[in-house]
Amino acid sequence: MNISPLKAYLRPNGSWGLRNHVLVLPLHSALSSSARAIEEASQGAVAITHDWSGEIDADLERIISTLAGFASNPNNFATIFLTLDSPNERRIIERAESLGLPNVVHLSLADAGSMHKLVDVGILEADQLLTRALLQERIPAPWSAIVLGLECGGSDALSGITANPALGVASDMLVDLGATSILGETTEILGAEHLLAARAITPEVGVEIVNTVLRYESSINYEGIDLRGAQPSRGNIEGGLSTLEEKSLGAAKKAGNAVFTGVLEYAEVPSAHGLFFMDTPGHDIEQLTGFAAGHVNIVVFTSGRGTPTGSATMPVIKVATNTPMATSLKDLIDLNAGTIADGIESLSEVGNRIFNEIVAVANGKETKAERGGHHEFSLSRLYN
Repeated sequence: MNISPLKAYLRPNGSWGLRNHVLVLPLHSALSSSARAIEEASQGAVAITHDWSGEIDADLERIISTLAGFASNPNNFATIFLTLDSPNERRIIERAESLGLPNVVHLSLADAGSMHKLVDVGILEADQLLTRALLQERIPAPWSAIVLGLECGGSDALSGITANPALGVASDMLVDLGATSILGETTEILGAEHLLAARAITPEVGVEIVNTVLRYESSINYEGIDLRGAQPSRGNIEGGLSTLEEKSLGAAKKAGNAVFTGVLEYAEVPSAHGLFFMDTPGHDIEQLTGFAAGHVNIVVFTSGRGTPTGSATMPVIKVATNTPMATSLKDLIDLNAGTIADGIESLSEVGNRIFNEIVAVANGKETKAERGGHHEFSLSRLYN
């Protein structure tokens, strides 16, 4: 197979961006509308909104790690922080800078004097940064530049037969070339954790995979919820799944057959290349947020029922598990893996097609989620 060369944006800390975004990030929920206004009036900035109001509780460190990691994702050329200038907001900015964010603009409401002036200054700063970003050129990059996130949502009876194992083929190819691939969704591997642990690079990593799942299940059981008895979800059942184990075995196939190098906490940046497992919720948007905060720079999202979820920082490639859904949601789906079930293509052929799409998108091709302006974001909370 002929593989197109990879080109990306080199960051000062040695990481690689597959996009060159100027991100507008409010550090208080009261400034979310200002961030949206700057995005809409600028020449191409992207923005997120959230509901954190600066409260100091048991989730504070998780929030700081998430916002700092998201801000410093290598796909961001620069981040404009909108703040009320509190100590914890300054901690987030300092953490983002320590993670390698090269271009930082800090705009406080107090300095601006009003919400209206804050937006005006933000638009000016965003357009100046966008002009600088356009001057930076992609250069030849190693395959280690790719940090791939493996996501699925709205699973159906074909997920574990078509799109997920095909994505596993593509993931294995990238890992073999030196890239990093990250599997998430702790809830999605319940009942299959022992199979992933058997592929760990060391016994210690295998124990860590199992313990991560046990930790999550124990926290849910403590609340009196029988997670295994409550799954799969109604949507999964309507899609043709009958048990949690059936769902988990299919979801785990996204990770192919590579060896697991390590386990990451939510929003943690991997320190090596290879295949990792990240402890994330099963909620699609929270998972994608954790991936972005962990410096994933491209995502493949398989779906059996259609999920209009994207990211302000990461290009998200949507792969359908079945042909009827792919043809009915053409504005959301980038690739159709239902051709495997249709008998038109083999698993290997679709896996190669997904790999080629990853390379094309990494080199700048827009995904359907990017064209649709899907900038979903959600902070993951443990203690509310």
